[in-house]
Amino acid sequence: MIGMPTPRAPKNPETNPKVRIQRVLAEAGIASRRACEALVEEGAVSVNGRVVQGLPCFVDPESDSILVSGRRIKKPRRHYYIMLFKPRGFVCTSSDPEGRKLALDLVDHPSAVRLFSVGRLDIDSSGLLLLTDDGELTNRLTHPSYEVHKGYDVSVRGRVEEEEVEKLRKGLYLSDRKKGTATRTAESGVTVLRRDRDRTRLYVELREGRNRQIRRLMERIGHPVKRLRRVRFGPLKLKGLAVGEWRELSPVELGTLRRASTAEARRVIHRAVVEKRKKAKRKKTGAVTVMGRPLKEDPVKRAGKTASPRSGGSRTGSKTGSRTGSRTGSKSTSRTGSRTGSKSTPRTGSRTGSKSTPRTGGARSGGARGRKSGGQGRR
Repeated sequence: MIGMPTPRAPKNPETNPKVRIQRVLAEAGIASRRACEALVEEGAVSVNGRVVQGLPCFVDPESDSILVSGRRIKKPRRHYYIMLFKPRGFVCTSSDPEGRKLALDLVDHPSAVRLFSVGRLDIDSSGLLLLTDDGELTNRLTHPSYEVHKGYDVSVRGRVEEEEVEKLRKGLYLSDRKKGTATRTAESGVTVLRRDRDRTRLYVELREGRNRQIRRLMERIGHPVKRLRRVRFGPLKLKGLAVGEWRELSPVELGTLRRASTAEARRVIHRAVVEKRKKAKRKKTGAVTVMGRPLKEDPVKRAGKTASPRSGGSRTGSKTGSRTGSRTGSKSTSRTGSRTGSKSTPRTGSRTGSKSTPRTGGARSGGARGRKSGGQGRR
């Protein structure tokens, strides 16, 4: 039944090509996804002659017949990807109740396809703006989990010191309307391009997109923004366009943009960065070697290990017993004579030698030398 919830479609489109109906309607240029959901709830959408009575609803755009208010929707054959050099004074919305100028009006595409902006630039900002009708790619490029970075050329008022730059890199607390509390912004890359007495030019790289984030950050440190221009979006750079001009992305640019928006690309970049840091650390400190051979185990961890009871009784006892029994007995008996022979030799020679290593002859050496010195070694 059309109105009943259908099972979630698997990720492989070859086995089950069904997708959500609001996505199909949005890609066909009917309206935004939210507006399409409202049309479905109003009963204005029918699939294969049956009115859709609720969401979610999954359809096959290739085989199903979809009607909106009695009219069959057009199936888009391809997606379009456009780069626009947005000037100041234009808003990035599909419609504006205040009557301001729209950035979409600058693109007069021959196909007359319905485009929407990938992310937004506020009315006072300019620079690179992507326009497309591909909703899936738009979600990957704008969702924070994919961490597609955006680069901005920012000119602020006053001289920004290095301490303030470090604060921007670590992140500052900004109010979040969705959560209702102040949260710290993600770490960002900040590079000083030029620093004067009354003006500083920065390159700021963000991996998240909050409302007017750069302007709010600069106001927090006391340096209002004078000019803000987006010059990079992932691997794409703003070049070859004048203010207000647009062009379609080349196949090479589109391929690099898709690769940058996938999770696999993030894993590869992360592994490369970790490996690069390890190599730099090895070159700086050098590998730990013992007699020309690399040490497999960390010497600090190795020194902290406790010896087993077998090894402690045989190896440690034999070495200490032989050394203490022989050296202590010979030196103390020969040098001290009769006074220390009776007191020191039994304690060092007989006790240490007899307990630790009876095989090494600690008692024999102490007793024999005690006989030569005065005959008091046995006592």
